[in-house]
Amino acid sequence: FVYVRASHFEGLVTTVVGYVLLAITLIVCHGLAALVRFQRSRRLLGVCYIVVKVSLLVVVEIGVFPLICGWWLDICSLEMFDASLKDRELSFESAPGTTMFLHWLVGMVYVFYFASFILLLREVLRPGVLWFLRNLNDPDFNPVQEMIHLPIYRHLRRFILSVVVFGSIVLLMLWLPIRIIKHIFPSFLPYNVMLYSDAPVSELSLELLLLQVVLPALLEQGHTRQWLKGLVRAWTVTAGYLLDLHSYLLGDQEDNENNGNQQANNNNQQARNNAIPVVGEGLHAAHQAILQQGGPVGFQPYHRPIKFPLRIVLLILFMCVTLLLASLVCLTLPVFTGRWLMSFWTGSAKIHELYTAACGLYVCWLSIRAITVLLAWMPQGRRVILLKVQEWTLMILKTLIVAVLLAGVIPLLLGLLFELVIVAPLRVPLDQTPLFYPWQDWALGVLHAKIIAAITLMGPQWWLKTVIEQVYANGIRNIDLHFIIRKLAAPVIAVLLLSLCIPYVIAVGIVPLLGVTMEMQNLVQRRIYPFLLMVVVLMGILFFQIRQFKRLYEHIKNDKYLVGQRLVNYERKAGKPSTTTHSSSVQE
Repeated sequence: FVYVRASHFEGLVTTVVGYVLLAITLIVCHGLAALVRFQRSRRLLGVCYIVVKVSLLVVVEIGVFPLICGWWLDICSLEMFDASLKDRELSFESAPGTTMFLHWLVGMVYVFYFASFILLLREVLRPGVLWFLRNLNDPDFNPVQEMIHLPIYRHLRRFILSVVVFGSIVLLMLWLPIRIIKHIFPSFLPYNVMLYSDAPVSELSLELLLLQVVLPALLEQGHTRQWLKGLVRAWTVTAGYLLDLHSYLLGDQEDNENNGNQQANNNNQQARNNAIPVVGEGLHAAHQAILQQGGPVGFQPYHRPIKFPLRIVLLILFMCVTLLLASLVCLTLPVFTGRWLMSFWTGSAKIHELYTAACGLYVCWLSIRAITVLLAWMPQGRRVILLKVQEWTLMILKTLIVAVLLAGVIPLLLGLLFELVIVAPLRVPLDQTPLFYPWQDWALGVLHAKIIAAITLMGPQWWLKTVIEQVYANGIRNIDLHFIIRKLAAPVIAVLLLSLCIPYVIAVGIVPLLGVTMEMQNLVQRRIYPFLLMVVVLMGILFFQIRQFKRLYEHIKNDKYLVGQRLVNYERKAGKPSTTTHSSSVQE
């Protein structure tokens, strides 16, 4: 009980232990019911046990395993941040829920990207190489069905194997590179991850700049995945030819060229898949055939060279060395580049390494992209290269003008308006003077502009949504500068400038002419922006309600008097009752 209380999650731990005891009790009762041949009770207890078993396995797969990965990542990276286990213990004692959630989130991200990388490997490697890993894209793969049918010891063995594999990869790609970096470059580590920066640039502004400008522009590019896939394929081809494992890793080219013959012999292939292969076909083929008898396995035969186990061991060692070198490059190059670039801006002040790493990563990506574009243009000749350079120069100039207007002026005006309407009235008393920081206003304006654009695109059809959709459809290469300035930038900037200037002119130019006191002038200057916002909102609500009442009136009138497309008078005249009835029936 002492350890349970020390975990700060005694309720959760007690609940999980209770479910485990319930599962054990259900197993015992199920066995007793089978002995006394109570079939209905046995079936009911079996269903209850399956429900409890699946629930516990889901908790382990989604909750416990990512949490273990997150804590292991944190422990292996302590030296990178100049921290200790005592610091982590203190942070856990101060905020246990937040600490556990952050570690679970980090572990979940790690598991997700690992699974994404495995899917990328399956696109490159020969079908059957990764026989020991589950294929998440397999239409026959059903995790819930596996949880139901496989026994507990199989799940426990798989869980232990996953922990060993993921933990070993963390040691190889995080702990060992950190030790090497500290030995070769002692002054490079630790990373600066303090919460507040001593630099004159606001931490919030840098964070918003990173999240809203740098990372989306990097992650939304489809070339990154293609580059990674190309690197994996180049490494696979190199390793295959060095170790004579090209057929094992990528398959025989003759087989790839003769897909028609393979499709013609599809029935024979399925028959071979259903049977257990001989030893010469490889252990992984036998494993696949045993696990998936009766269905397609996607196994492709290969040529088995001499001393095959030794070559596989050398392949694993080569892979470990490659992962180690790649981790060293990823941990040093972006941060070093970002620090060097940030030094021109902030001087000797320390910046959060998340920003330096993001800046360096983005610069490296731009450099690689420029090199690949030049290499693609070189075979076309000097004249074509000059024409391409002219086109790209013109496009870059147009993009810069649009960026200054849409990503510079509009966010700055929007952030300043938000500061005057919301932030300053709430945070600054009337007897104090508010201070405005253009950089922070611009950063907040970027966030507000993205939110407004997203809401506009999700809302009803109107002129702003049409213009934004047209700009998105044109893209950067077909950018229309005249259309953007005339239809988007000019109207939005005009509205924002009017929203900023009209209240200021009223408060500074008109109110003093009325002969009011200085206190009243100060009150008007400080509260006119939220007051006018409230007036505009109330007028908008009023017009909306008036329009809704008009629609309701028309709806009631049409329901009562409209038959088809004609108005019918149901008031019968005293002298002609039959005529009115006849005309009504005819119109109906």
